[in-house]
Amino acid sequence: MMNADMDAVDAENQVELEEKTRLIYQVLELQHTLEDLSARVDTVKEENPKLKSENQVLGQYIQNLTSASSVFQTTDTEGKIK
Repeated sequence: MMNADMDAVDAENQVELEEKTRLIYQVLELQHTLEDLSARVDTVKEENPKLKSENQVLGQYIQNLTSASSVFQTTDTEGKIK
């Protein structure tokens, strides 16, 4: 091969190597992102039942408050109108 041909092959190999390196870094970054998202999903799965339980307790508490308060009681308007 001539010297110019070898330089062209070396330049092509260098470009190919840089592209492979760039792709490897992208794959590694995506793997880390996937690991982070997976960990977040696991955390949310653990928190979800706790939050549902807390919401049920709060809902019952609010229901008890509204039923005990005269502000939220229904009025009998038909019996009062004569």
